Amino acid sequence: MPSKMSSPKNSSASAPLGPLDVDSDRLDFQEIDPDSGVKRGLKTRHLSMMALAGIIGPGLLVGSGGALAGGGPAALIIGFGLIGIVAFSIMQSVGELTTLYPSGGAFTKLGDRMVDPAFGAAVGWNYFIIWFTVLANEYNVVASILSFWSDKVPIWGYFLLLWSAFLCFQFLGVESFGEAEFWLALVKVAGLIAYYIFAIIYASGGVIGAEAIGFRYWHDPGAFMDGFAGVAKVFVFASTFYAGVESVAVAATETKNPGVAVPLAIRQVFGRIIFVYLGAAFFFGLTCPANADGLLNGASRALKSPMTIAIQNAGWEGGVHLINAFILVTCISAINSSIYIASRTVLFMAQDGKAPKFLGRTNRRGVPIPAIIFANLFGALSLLNISSSAADAYTYIVNLSGVSTFLVWGSISFIHIRFRQAWKVQGYQAEDLPFKSLWYPWNAWFGLIANIVLALVQGWTTFAPFVAGDFVDAYILLPLFGIIYLAFKLWNHTRIWRLDEIDLQSGQRRDLEEIRELAAETKPQSWWQRLWEGF
Repeated sequence: MPSKMSSPKNSSASAPLGPLDVDSDRLDFQEIDPDSGVKRGLKTRHLSMMALAGIIGPGLLVGSGGALAGGGPAALIIGFGLIGIVAFSIMQSVGELTTLYPSGGAFTKLGDRMVDPAFGAAVGWNYFIIWFTVLANEYNVVASILSFWSDKVPIWGYFLLLWSAFLCFQFLGVESFGEAEFWLALVKVAGLIAYYIFAIIYASGGVIGAEAIGFRYWHDPGAFMDGFAGVAKVFVFASTFYAGVESVAVAATETKNPGVAVPLAIRQVFGRIIFVYLGAAFFFGLTCPANADGLLNGASRALKSPMTIAIQNAGWEGGVHLINAFILVTCISAINSSIYIASRTVLFMAQDGKAPKFLGRTNRRGVPIPAIIFANLFGALSLLNISSSAADAYTYIVNLSGVSTFLVWGSISFIHIRFRQAWKVQGYQAEDLPFKSLWYPWNAWFGLIANIVLALVQGWTTFAPFVAGDFVDAYILLPLFGIIYLAFKLWNHTRIWRLDEIDLQSGQRRDLEEIRELAAETKPQSWWQRLWEGF
């Protein structure tokens, strides 16, 4: 690791990429990203579907049962809605930054450039924490589902089979990952639509043999289960469910046409918030009572899902197998996405000296094999849940993802604010940006302040009654962020960059298809080509 970090290039004499010039050395025809070594293989439809449904996992389908039981149907909508507003704000910042700088490192690298390399290290490791905890939880869920269908194979056996299968699949490359996520996301969207239709029919009395329930569960057991404390509980759940909306920034480096794909994916976030999160919150609360025994005491993972309880209450006892199958599909997608995001995060950090150097290697096909293996190894934490003595430790580890989300989101807003300040100081105009975030600066400052507040209050329920383990679990990452920042700063002698010296040029690139089309237009044409085009 170097003893001193170098200063970024002063770009005040340069300008953002302007009109295309095929002779310019800025044009990049390579499918392998020259900075990170990954392949630019994701298509626009891959990134769009990832933004819409790619990170929807069993957390939403199963974990929302705990949120419903703790807060009630009204608290579920309030919690999902408020966190959705914060997520929308963050995605506006991500859209502006990533559309301009799609190459190499996402917001971890941008933290280096816009603030301080030590800040980028703290953001990167906190982001990695989110995804290795999510990964461990998803492995635990899918092993539990398979053991529900057949307990002849021990849970650790299921884990080893799954671990090997997902590892081999990730080695196939980013095109295979993108294609799989596209189709799995379609299945998830179709499944949610089917459930929403069922919920409307069930609540209206259209299910034969079942009476119309209307909004019965909003009155009995009630809209709120524990007042404001219940709403606060939902905040923590919701932050975990929303984690991943920002992942388009990580995938942008491996996208063929980020200039088209990233803005399109960002604009779909609002639809995702309404259709997926608020839709699920409304229909789960409509069709499942918050005091249902199965939400907290189910015999299997599926029995804890509001979807299963609603279907069984409607008269279909065997519906547990259908929901199990649906949750299994979401698990496959969530594990796949978690390995991808975690591996790319540690890959980019290793290439910048923030993680062991060997994790920054890619093969000739652009696959970061060491980083994928390293990320997938953390899935073994799910085995802690097999032992009753280690189950509490597993629960504490998985719960870390909630506060990590607030820390990373707040950091993205801060990076965006620093970028805009530098953009103005160095003489550029907001109109020059390829994607302009809505309502700047109010939106960015709202995202920063909201996430700071949420990070501080998300664990307030641990104060009364005071539970030491829960308190540490809720707040341990706050000082850890500062420790990583200070340790990296002292070791590498970094400093916060002045606004006039921030590099605003590196990391920009053209869309591959745009470049190829332009090259084709300027390539000398034969007489028959000119004749054909004349017609």
